[in-house]
Amino acid sequence: MVEVAIVQMKSSVNKDENLKFSLEQIREARKKKAQIICFPEFQMAFSPSSQSTKELFSISELVDGDFITELRKSAKENDIHVIGTIYERSTADSDEFAKPSDNNDSFDNQYCVYDTAVFINNSGTLVSCYRKLHLYNALGFQESKKLLAGNKLFSPVDSPLGKLGVLVCYDLRFPELSRLLAIEGSNALVAPSGWVQGTMKEDHWLTMCKARSIENGVYLIAPNQVGNIFCGHSLIVDPFGIVILDMGTREGVEIIDLDLGRIDLVRNDLPLLKNRRADLYNLRQINVF
Repeated sequence: MVEVAIVQMKSSVNKDENLKFSLEQIREARKKKAQIICFPEFQMAFSPSSQSTKELFSISELVDGDFITELRKSAKENDIHVIGTIYERSTADSDEFAKPSDNNDSFDNQYCVYDTAVFINNSGTLVSCYRKLHLYNALGFQESKKLLAGNKLFSPVDSPLGKLGVLVCYDLRFPELSRLLAIEGSNALVAPSGWVQGTMKEDHWLTMCKARSIENGVYLIAPNQVGNIFCGHSLIVDPFGIVILDMGTREGVEIIDLDLGRIDLVRNDLPLLKNRRADLYNLRQINVF
């Protein structure tokens, strides 16, 4: 059994407030024996529609900035693995990974920011970063007006849950990404999210999370934002599509025991990965992990 902590939070525009809240949740999770804690998208700050690209850039940081440094310190002090998110400031060194999304002609390239998820191990080491691939240019939103998309897939990492894959929010709507992570050996997928409220949006959230878990035989851990424009309902779904946690609209941290044996059991009974007709179709990626 693995003790997993999932955080649902209402991020403010003040990143110092959000960092303080995050560190409190890490300490609380460790008191309850959690081995890994998962934060939602926009953990660093809420970016209202009125906020300019320049203003968002001003609060963004490099991955070796104060926000991640404090998370790393807390991970080490509390002997816990951390999945967190930041607005990552682009530099000349990182621009080679940039892939502007469609419909972003109005993007101000002076202020390049990525929506980035990080995996920090229990020794405080920043093991991996992932820049959100699919920007939310849909249903009245245009994330590409403020953000740049990454163009590298997350490489599954070793974690208390075994091999772990990471994707971010809108990525859930693109099943090939989750499938690639599963093919690469992921037992669990973590999807930090800021899922927006709206017509059918909560239904889509539940459907996408269940589908990604069922079709890949993985635990799907989806910490979400709540309040502001977001719907809450952070979820943990088991490999057979059973929702074992729904946080509703309450803010805070929940701890759930996950049985890793459940993964093999479901995959043996429902061998979707094994039964794929890879002789007829193959997911091939241009940019390797």
